[in-house]
Amino acid sequence: MDTRRALLEALGSGPVSGPALADDLGVSRAAVWKAVESLREEGFAVESTSDGYVAPEDPAYCAAGIEFGLDAPYAVEYHDAVGSTNDRARTLAEEGRSDVVVVADEQTGSRGRLDREWVAPSGGVWVSVLIRPDVAPARAPVFTLAAAVAMTDACREAGVDAGIKWPNDVLVRDAGDAGTDGSVSGRGGRKLAGILTEMEGEADRVSWLVLGIGINANIDADALPVGATSLRVERAGPGNTTEGTATADIDRRRFVARLLERFAELAADPDAILPAWREHAITLGRRVRVETSSGEVIGTAVDIEPPGALAVETDDGRVRVHAGDCEHLRDADSPGADSD
Repeated sequence: MDTRRALLEALGSGPVSGPALADDLGVSRAAVWKAVESLREEGFAVESTSDGYVAPEDPAYCAAGIEFGLDAPYAVEYHDAVGSTNDRARTLAEEGRSDVVVVADEQTGSRGRLDREWVAPSGGVWVSVLIRPDVAPARAPVFTLAAAVAMTDACREAGVDAGIKWPNDVLVRDAGDAGTDGSVSGRGGRKLAGILTEMEGEADRVSWLVLGIGINANIDADALPVGATSLRVERAGPGNTTEGTATADIDRRRFVARLLERFAELAADPDAILPAWREHAITLGRRVRVETSSGEVIGTAVDIEPPGALAVETDDGRVRVHAGDCEHLRDADSPGADSD
């Protein structure tokens, strides 16, 4: 373990003496001091007291702040702004890195699934997780589902009743399943978060997998696209005078830590992923229209099957959809009905 990580772990138990830590790690006191200064430069404001070094009471949203107390096997790389966390994670993958999480306060060149626009301003949660799972490429989609479950759990723990629309959009529903401006989005609710997964591999194994996670966290309604929402907006509630203000903000540091811990838990137990996804799904039991590369599939979504295919009961029998753009239909009796 490096001195920096050892210092963070020691700080979690209370004041830590520099000389004692140097002795425990077999490094010089200068190395400990250098690690302390490095944490401070990151924004993790370590205090010096008569009892030793003390962690800040309210750690900042930075690499060390997220790693502090993190119960997940990831190193964190933080940027105030970056073109794309996925692009940076791919660079790290090419350098041979693994189990690294790239976090940015703002993305300036982000993109969504199917190259859709994804607004990623300051205040959101923009994260890319780089892993090297020992699985065949055909099994890789299950990790995207795991990320969707982890996102949904973190949102719910933050007080927002989120659910998953197949395959990995995290939504918030209301009575009309409409956007914040009253328009029907065609997504089954107001979009809160999404995932963009990228992979490199060979025929029998994944070389690396990058899961790009984007969550509208502390973002005002007027900064969001039509049909989208944010944790801040949902926590403030309709008609609340605090809507869109910092009083409804989430602690992004704690949120990301919980997200990573839940994802690591699921990634370590792949058999638990599909059952967890089913529990969080808002698509199952709904009439859907799925646009696929081979045409349109309309029917009732009845299940999710390994490694993440949507089972749709159509007039011609059950169809397994591995990839596509899914819409929830408003009228179950009309295949051509408007979507919601």
